[in-house]
Amino acid sequence: MIDVYTECPSYAKALVSLRQTREADAEELLRCYSDCQAVPFFNSDNCHGDDFHYETVERMKQAIDFWDYSYTHRYFVRWTVIHNETGEMIGTIEMFHRIAEDEFNHFGVLRIDLRSTYETAPVITELLEVADDHFFELFNVNSILTKAVPEASERIAALLHQGYQPLNRKLMIYDDYFVKNT
Repeated sequence: MIDVYTECPSYAKALVSLRQTREADAEELLRCYSDCQAVPFFNSDNCHGDDFHYETVERMKQAIDFWDYSYTHRYFVRWTVIHNETGEMIGTIEMFHRIAEDEFNHFGVLRIDLRSTYETAPVITELLEVADDHFFELFNVNSILTKAVPEASERIAALLHQGYQPLNRKLMIYDDYFVKNT
């Protein structure tokens, strides 16, 4: 098994590819993080007030710098989502192994941030397929949690199709989580 924090793998599906996010992605990723229709679907739970709504390339670069710092310190991994047909960077996903003194200790947490035009069941399904095929082992978890607010109908449809179920209780103080077990 590879150590994701030593060697970050890339993944390719029919619609999208994933590779580790880098600072050079900032300008194009700003199209996602400045998308006012997309921001409500992002999971900013427990992110110290950051709602991931960015208006400048400089602020986007600061976020990517923090993501790089977090990768170096083994907190989480951020991948850029690339639309294969157009080559556009349409968002990011994040994954980490959660350590906490609660019932969700050693669960994985998957965050999905997509531009609103790509918040579709086919794109999200492919991202979930990558998680299902690789992230349980890569992050040494038996369960993956991910958030989908009630308005995220395409995301919820993809989650249910991939075997994720509503958690039906809070993660810390937060609602709207889905879970999948190995």
